Parts: sequence; structure tokens; C-alpha cells
Amino acid sequence: MITLKFIIGVIIVLLILGIKIVRPTHRGLIERLGKYNRFATPGLNWVFPVIEHIYLINTTEQMVDAEPQEIITNDNLNARVDAQVYFKVKADEESVKSSQYNVNNYQWQIVNLARTTLRNIIGTLTLKSANSERGKINAELHKTLCEETKSWGLEIVRTELKEIDPPKDVQETMNKVVKAENEKIAAVDFATATETAADGQKRAEIKKAEGIKQARILAAQGEAEAIRLVNEAANQYFIGNAQILRKLEAVETSLQNNAKIVVPTDSELVNVIGELAGVLPLKGETSK
Repeated sequence: MITLKFIIGVIIVLLILGIKIVRPTHRGLIERLGKYNRFATPGLNWVFPVIEHIYLINTTEQMVDAEPQEIITNDNLNARVDAQVYFKVKADEESVKSSQYNVNNYQWQIVNLARTTLRNIIGTLTLKSANSERGKINAELHKTLCEETKSWGLEIVRTELKEIDPPKDVQETMNKVVKAENEKIAAVDFATATETAADGQKRAEIKKAEGIKQARILAAQGEAEAIRLVNEAANQYFIGNAQILRKLEAVETSLQNNAKIVVPTDSELVNVIGELAGVLPLKGETSK
């Protein structure tokens, strides 16, 4: 009886000790006596204590820093370069096995591979082109890491070039160059704006002069039209009276200058004035 209880107790202890919970963020590799036996998925798994052992592998996205390093560029300048690599272990069984059985410490391997690749890439570029072509460097680094780690069961999600810092004296010179270029651009923009304003003022003056010219032309045309209408009216309503009007004006002028007019005793004043103006005399009434 005691032996039976002991055996049952041992079995219960083994069952409890063998219970393993795998989280959704992990996968497990179960080895029996040092040899791969089966794949553990998220949830409840059981391993035989002592004989079997489970190794949990994180399958979420991870990041490793390639650590800053000094790289000599193609123009013989030392640049301090740092990058980050984002990756994850693929969740299928073969990929998880590859991450454990095909490579030793894949995180350390990725760091060294990234550092070597950056030296090869940036060593062919000048410092200026390296700073302006960060996207190209990231793309080449990502491509190389994907090719080199394809047997490791990993997915290289992305790579990020953190910094490419030149020496201090070179940085100061570059800052001066950038400042000079910005000042040059500002001067050109100011000159262009001034020229544009002058052109606008010139066009405004031209339009103003054209307006004055057009107004004078219209005024002259109006005066000419008025004279024409007056002439037409005179020709229409005062034909034959021009000479009479002129003679009357001459008489009026003579009278204004205190001219003396001799009126015969047998003539009337109105007829004398009429004769001076060239108007026929009025006929007198016959006495009855």
C-alpha cells in the first residue's frame, strides 16, 4: 500500500513538474536526451521531467544596435557610424529550429555582420554622399543581411542608419559652407523679389501713361465731334445768315468804339443801322 501511494505521488509530482506554458510571443523546441523531439506551440505543453527539456524562443520583433564605429570614407575622412537592425524569428517550426541549430547566438552574429557590411558600403562613398544617400545605405544593408541570414530562420524587418558624424573640424567647415549657401540663396531671392517689384511698378506706370493717353484721345475726339455737330447745325439752320451776322458784329464793334454815325434828316435810325449791317432798309408807311 505504501509503495502504491509512493508511486502515485511520484507520478503526480512528475505531471506537475512537466507542465509548461508557452506564451503567444514564444515557440518552444522540446529535446529528449539532447535530441530534438517536437515543437511546442502557445498554450499548455507537457515534457517528461529530467528526460526532456523545452527551449523557448521569442518570435516578436527585436532590435540590436550595431554599436558606433569609425569608418574611413572614400575621401579619407573618419566618420562615426551607428546603425540599428530590427528582426524577428519566424514562427514556423523549421525557422525556429534553424535559429537554434544553424547559428550560434544570432543577435551577436547580426551585430557583427551589420558592422562589416556598413564598412564595406560607406568605404566606397564620400562623406557628403554618405550623408545624402542614407536611404540607399539602409537598402543595401537590409539586402545584405537578408541574404546572409536566410538560413538562420530570421526575418530582417528593417535597418536604420542612426548617425554618420564627421570629425569636429570637418563638421564646422561643412556648417560654414551650408551657411554661406543659405545666405547666397537668400540674397538671390531678395534680388529676385526687388526686380519683380520694380517690374510691377514699371508696368503700373506704363498702364497709367496709357490711360492718360487714351483719355486725351477720347477728349480730343469728343471735342472734334462737338465741333462737327455745331458745324452741321450751323449749315442746316443758318444758311445765308452768316454775312448778316458778320455785319451786325461789325456794327456792334463800331458802336463800342464810339463811332459817329450821321443820320440824314429824311432817314430813320433803324434803316441806317441796317444799311451799316448790310440789311435792307425798312419801308416807311405812306401818309394818307
